[in-house]
Amino acid sequence: MSYRSKLIQQILNREWALFQQVQGQDGPAACQQDRATFDLMRHSQALAWSVETLESYLADLQVAQSQGRNLITEKYARMMASTDPQAYARIAPRLPPLGDAAARLIDLIVDAVLTWESELARAYPNLMKRGRPLPSSADSPEVTSLETYLRGELATYSQQTLAHYLNHIREQQKAGINGARITLQQMVTRRGFASLEDAEKRLRARA
Repeated sequence: MSYRSKLIQQILNREWALFQQVQGQDGPAACQQDRATFDLMRHSQALAWSVETLESYLADLQVAQSQGRNLITEKYARMMASTDPQAYARIAPRLPPLGDAAARLIDLIVDAVLTWESELARAYPNLMKRGRPLPSSADSPEVTSLETYLRGELATYSQQTLAHYLNHIREQQKAGINGARITLQQMVTRRGFASLEDAEKRLRARA
C-alpha cells in the first residue's frame, strides 16, 4: 500500500469512528450502518487531494480527537446555519469560532469547487441531478445543497489544511484539471460504470 493510500485509509477509519458517534434527532441514521458507501464517497473525495492536504487533514482529526471534539458532528451542525437557522442559533455558541482568514479561504475554495461542479452539471445533467442541488438557495430542513455541505465541512478544517487545499486547487486549475471530475469519475467507476460518459448515457436511457 502506498503512502498516499495509507493516509487515506487512516482518515477513513477515523472519520467512520466519528460518524458512528453522531447523534441525530431521530436516532442513528441508516447511512451510519453503511460502511461501504461511506468509504466510496470519502475515498473518492480524498483521491482528488494532494498528499499535503491529506496529511494536514489527518492532523486536524488527531488534534480534534485529543480535544474531545467530533469534526463530523461539527460539520453537520454548521450546515444548519443555512438549512435550519433557528436551530443553528441555539447551537452556534458551542462551535469553535471561525476566523476571518479561514472564512476567506473557504469562500475561495467554494467558488472554485462550484465552478467545477457547474461544468459537470452541464456535461452530465442526468448523472449530476441524482446528487445534491448545487447552490445554497436550494436549502431547506429536508435538503442540503452541495454548497452548504461543502461550507460545513470546510469550516471544520484548520487554516493550514484550508491553505493546502486551496493551493492544490489552484495547481489543478493551472493544469486544466477539474478536481470534482476526479471524485465523480471514481464514484461512477466503483459503481460499475465504464466512464462518466457511460454513466450519463445509461442514466439518460432510464429517464
